[in-house]
Amino acid sequence: MKIVFLDALTLGNVDFERFKEFGEVVIYQITERDEVIERIKDADIVVTNKFVIDKNVMDNASKLKFIQIAATGMNNVDLEYAKKKGIVVRNVAGYSTNAVVQHTFALVLGLINKICYFDKYTRSEYPNSKIFTHIQNWFEIKGKRWGIIGLGEIGKNVARLAKAFGAEVVYYSTSGKNNSDEFKKVDLDTLLKTSKIITIHAPLNENTKNLLNLEKLSLIQDGTILINVGRGGIINERDLAKILEKNDIFVGLDVFEKEPINSDNPLLKSNKVLLTPHVAWTSIEARNELMQGIYENIKNFIKSGS
Repeated sequence: MKIVFLDALTLGNVDFERFKEFGEVVIYQITERDEVIERIKDADIVVTNKFVIDKNVMDNASKLKFIQIAATGMNNVDLEYAKKKGIVVRNVAGYSTNAVVQHTFALVLGLINKICYFDKYTRSEYPNSKIFTHIQNWFEIKGKRWGIIGLGEIGKNVARLAKAFGAEVVYYSTSGKNNSDEFKKVDLDTLLKTSKIITIHAPLNENTKNLLNLEKLSLIQDGTILINVGRGGIINERDLAKILEKNDIFVGLDVFEKEPINSDNPLLKSNKVLLTPHVAWTSIEARNELMQGIYENIKNFIKSGS
């Protein structure tokens, strides 16, 4: 078996040695579109995180039998065409739940407690201060309503921790399928109008694309914290930029409509936004669990003789 990793740089410093027991392993840190056909023309197994495997790529990989997506989302592979070609496609689910939950709270607390502001102040102005402190308004989570959009496994874990902080938790299910006896279910408008903290943990699909557009974003009250660690595209970024010009809401984003983000995106210049580059999933524990999932999937595929 020949195994080709197309975008290993997106996985960081993890162990690739284990895959050598299956045969030849070729690791490319980054693959450009015009390089892929040459690189996988004789591959039996391809591992991709975000590189798109479409009809054209599959038609030019005559030996390809198995595509392993190094992520949970599978929208970067033409699944229907792979099925027609008899190519097996697998993903890895659940590996990053703890990491994303933790990053959610990092963004929430960073915004509420004004961590970036206070760090800058302490370095530049505090040495010359006439008093021992510096008062800025920030609030406690206890007693506030925390609205969760998307009550999957990540959303549920965020909800439980938010409750431990003393928040009143409500949720909106984007699929309509997720229900909970622990927390109160509300419609989206109610969640947006009444929550002091709003966190998004939903996938991007026909139900969630531009879910938070200008109309919906206008419902959010001043002083609210809005976090998206789900998928870019759930929040319409142009509409968000317009809202931020006139409303005092504060936003933490780990995902964007286009990744990497465009250099002219107005959100980059807003002092009401805390940004991270799609890293919520990247704890070392999560990446090691992801690699183990990839290893097990490939092992099971080879063992099955498919």
